[in-house]
Amino acid sequence: MILAPGAVVRVCVLLLLAVVLQLSFLSQLGILGGHIDLVVLVVAAVSHYGGSIAGCATGFAAGFLLDLASGATMGVSSLVLTAVGYGVGRFRELRDPSHGLLPLAVGAAATGGFMVAFAAVSFMLDVGASVSALVIRDAIVTTLLNVLLALPVFTGSRKLLRPVLKVDPLDVRRRRGQPREAGPLGLRGLEV
Repeated sequence: MILAPGAVVRVCVLLLLAVVLQLSFLSQLGILGGHIDLVVLVVAAVSHYGGSIAGCATGFAAGFLLDLASGATMGVSSLVLTAVGYGVGRFRELRDPSHGLLPLAVGAAATGGFMVAFAAVSFMLDVGASVSALVIRDAIVTTLLNVLLALPVFTGSRKLLRPVLKVDPLDVRRRRGQPREAGPLGLRGLEV
């Protein structure tokens, strides 16, 4: 992602909208014991299209806004969403995935990772975390609900961020008819 005032404004609007929708409506909406976690999906989408640096910054800002607006323990969501943003962005940078249904897997992995890491950090800080079979069921239901919502969130984020995204050099080579580089799976596109 190109670091320009337009990019920062677009990501800030997207995060603010996600946090407001999450806290005002989606957190109150319980479906089969779980809830939709829109903030995690937005952080994963920005990280997926912007890279690991943009993912870290977006995750930290989203977690800070979420903790500040909800009155939760400061820093827990920021820490976990920063790690989620970095992980999704780094996956995108190393693997060069291009399948159309990839947002489903990325949304599931980001939500599952967020739920597990948030529970672990909350448990370590003794923020009133409880452990039972219902917590595991709720985490699974939340992950499945986010998988259902992943495609629309990723598509909307891509359309909003498209003007500020960098052009991928591999896509330029493909358009020119040049063959794609061969090499080990994690090292494609790495120029030494």
